[in-house]
Amino acid sequence: MSSPDPGNTARPSPRPALSPSRAADFKQCPLLYRFRAIDRLPELPSTAQLRGSVVHAALEQLYNRPATERGPQTAGALVGPAWEQVIGAEPELATALDTEQQAQLLDESRALLFGYYRLEDPTRFDPQSCEQRIEVELADGTLLRGIIDRIDVASTGELRVVDYKTGKAPTEARALAEFKAMFQMKFYAVALLRSRGVLPTRLRLIYLADGQLLDYSPDEDELLRFEKTLMAIWRAIQSAGATGDFRPRPSRLCDWCAHHAHCPVFGGTPPPYPGWPKHPDDGDADTVLQQADPAA
Repeated sequence: MSSPDPGNTARPSPRPALSPSRAADFKQCPLLYRFRAIDRLPELPSTAQLRGSVVHAALEQLYNRPATERGPQTAGALVGPAWEQVIGAEPELATALDTEQQAQLLDESRALLFGYYRLEDPTRFDPQSCEQRIEVELADGTLLRGIIDRIDVASTGELRVVDYKTGKAPTEARALAEFKAMFQMKFYAVALLRSRGVLPTRLRLIYLADGQLLDYSPDEDELLRFEKTLMAIWRAIQSAGATGDFRPRPSRLCDWCAHHAHCPVFGGTPPPYPGWPKHPDDGDADTVLQQADPAA
């Protein structure tokens, strides 16, 4: 049965922090970062995002069971409780789908879970942790925060970081998706290197929709260079935060953005800038960024 890593169970600090998703937002479009992390404009999740949340919750529940009880039928039976867990965390999602849409989402989630057994046999190993919260401060004060789908530790001490993807594996036409996925994995690798002093030997992406595994083995020099990239992103975010100058960066990805009504590129007007969230030690405990990333 999986168990939390005792070194990373502390309650997350209220300090503003960098997560993989918010770092990706800022690189894609600084204004999108502001809308999500500072203004916290509401966004209804897509059906694909809801399905991904259900599958992740079901896999977490699966690995909380003894290995002998992790068969496919158990995984399928956990989809209902996983849906209840998802809407329990965000009750407003209960009305996001009608009865027919919800039934279809749950059927698709079961299909993804059954397909998972073609890639790994969860009855044959115990992860060290699932849905592991991690928070670590880098040398320059940059605070990294996130949730890792799964961490496996071999008997020899080797560390494997695993992330489940409920979409299909990227093709050449979707190179950006693969780049973002590997950015996320390197982010976690840096966080683990700094928090545990151990270099992850393998980063594994599991694409459940088409049954593919993507493994990557980073070296330490590569991660140290990537760490500098994360520091630079955080400095740029702080600089924009000090002035409120989060400029839009138009791209093809704008087609999927939920904030056209507030974006000047589409004739919209951003809400008044509320100011950069401060740490409670600065005397303003009501404006922290503790919930800047719902996934962190």
